[in-house]
Amino acid sequence: MRIAVIGGGPGGLYFAYLWKRRHPDAEIDLFEQNAAGATWGFGVVFSEQALEFLRADDPDTVDAITPRMESWKNITLNLRGESVEIDGVGFSSIGRLDLLGILQQRVRAAGVTPRYDTLIQSLDGLTGYDLIVAADGLNSLVRRSFESEFGASISHSTNKFAWYGTTKRFETLSQTFVATELGAFNAHHYRYSPGMSTFLVECDPATWQAYGFADKTIEQSQAICERVFAATLDGHPLVSNKSVWRNFPWIWNERWSLGNRVLIGDALHSAHFSIGSGTRLAIEDAIALVKALEAEGDIPAALACYQTERQPIVKKLVTAARTSADWYEKFPDHMKLNLMDFAYSYITRSGRIDDARLRAMSPAFMTRYEASKQRRGSQP
Repeated sequence: MRIAVIGGGPGGLYFAYLWKRRHPDAEIDLFEQNAAGATWGFGVVFSEQALEFLRADDPDTVDAITPRMESWKNITLNLRGESVEIDGVGFSSIGRLDLLGILQQRVRAAGVTPRYDTLIQSLDGLTGYDLIVAADGLNSLVRRSFESEFGASISHSTNKFAWYGTTKRFETLSQTFVATELGAFNAHHYRYSPGMSTFLVECDPATWQAYGFADKTIEQSQAICERVFAATLDGHPLVSNKSVWRNFPWIWNERWSLGNRVLIGDALHSAHFSIGSGTRLAIEDAIALVKALEAEGDIPAALACYQTERQPIVKKLVTAARTSADWYEKFPDHMKLNLMDFAYSYITRSGRIDDARLRAMSPAFMTRYEASKQRRGSQP
């Protein structure tokens, strides 16, 4: 089989690696518009199980990635100078560039030589391929070329965010909420290496307008964010890497394939950064596509199988991500709550965690939360 993979992010790399490893005779061309060492953003985060979903089929890749990851067991919320930890909510993270480097090495070891600095401007040149895998991200050429055929829908959250890094080390995944005279800010921050952390700054449209960020340079915006979060950064600077203000894009496609073209990862769907599942979804899409291609006798049947098997799983997670994002759209209102009610609202925001699960998952937090409710209930 001759396959073209467009996009050298985690999903595209992992598909190329996995298919070539299982089918050494396959011819795979992987095209990536950027250089091999180029990436925007800083760290990527995975839920507690991290890459354990890969271990059964691909323990070598898990063993290559895991030593480079930072891990923790709690979430820390900071509000009005107070902090609360929610126990039992573990995560792991790794630098995005580190992850790409590991996957690039595995792709080459499997026998695929990615074509970097190669921009595909039209699909007309991709002739002679049995399959075209579109792993080309949020601005996917393949999806944009056939939006109506894919049933594509694109919308944006109203909040603005800018993705920075910092040399400040944070011991857990943390959220810091700050009220200023001109509006409210939130920062999502966590370490992804011993000496670096992601620091994603978010604000609502009213705050963004009040600060005049539309007329600010990247450097001016960064300086404002450093002042807003001075206590959190503790003297450390923010680090910019294409750190412009953005609105999170919601992407969904009703049809996942068209002829011999198939979408995976952000080209197919997006999940809000507040649940930290975008990279995992892309890799899982690649795995599901490989399994469907191996299970079916021809490509049309395989692509239909891929969507049938994978879509309900993705839809469930994306729905939870939208619910989570809705909470963030109103985070200045949530900040008016007392610390424990705020933390409870935060951890239950996606609708996937009820009190029973929270007691089992986070017993220390729930003991503190329920005690605070009892104290307030007994007050005259």
